[in-house]
Amino acid sequence: MLRLREVDTHYGRIQVLRAVSLEVAEGEIVCLLGGNASGKSTTMKTILGAVRPTRGTVEFEGRVINDARTARRIEMGLAIVPENRRVFPRMTIRENLDMGAFLRTDRPAVRADLERVLGLFPRLRERLGQQAGTLSGGEQQMLAMARALMSRPRLLLMDEPSMGLSPALVQRNFRLIQDINRNGVTVFMVEQNAAMALSIAHRGYVLRIGEIVMAGPAAELLKSEGIRRAYLGEL
Repeated sequence: MLRLREVDTHYGRIQVLRAVSLEVAEGEIVCLLGGNASGKSTTMKTILGAVRPTRGTVEFEGRVINDARTARRIEMGLAIVPENRRVFPRMTIRENLDMGAFLRTDRPAVRADLERVLGLFPRLRERLGQQAGTLSGGEQQMLAMARALMSRPRLLLMDEPSMGLSPALVQRNFRLIQDINRNGVTVFMVEQNAAMALSIAHRGYVLRIGEIVMAGPAAELLKSEGIRRAYLGEL
C-alpha cells in the first residue's frame, strides 16, 4: 500500500533522511521507531507531501506520488492523526468531525461513517456540542483519531499517538488503534514508545539519525537485546 524507495530528504543543505526504504502492506500495523531527532517526523512529512524528497520515490498503492500535493494525497486515501493532536479548539466536536470529511461529497455515506466513528468513541457522542479545546488530552486524542477516520482513509498515519498521555490512556488508545485496524484500516505510526508500539504492530522499522538501521517482525524487534541497548533504550 505504501512504499518509500531510497528516500533522501533535506531541509536546505541539511540532510535529514538518508536512503530510507520501507513498506506497509494492506491490513498491517507498521511502526517506525526512534529517538528525538532521528528523522521520524520528517519521514511522516515526506509521506504526506509537506516535504518533498530530494531523491527516491514515495509510492501509494503502486503510484509514485512525489509531486502530489497533500490535499491530493488525502483524497487518494491517506489520513493523519498529527503529533500533539491539533484539534480545532474553538470548534465543537461535531464541527471537528465534519472537517475530517471536508473533501468528501458522498453525504449519505458521511452520515453513516459518523455513526460508525461515534460507535468507536462513545465518549465523543455524549459531547458533540462541546468545544474541542475543553476536552482532556486523552479525549482530544480520541477526537483527532475520529476526525481522521471521517475521511474514510485506507491508510491511517499516526504521529506519536502516545505523546503527552498517561500510561493508562496510552494503553486505551493503542487498543483503539487495534480496533481501527481490525475494521479494515491499515496503520502506519511514528512512535517513541517502543514497547507499546511493538506490542500491537505486525512489523517495525528503527530509524537512527535519518537511516533505517533495523527492520523486522514486531515480536522479534521487541525481544532484540541489540535494539533495546543501541536504539530504543530499556523497554
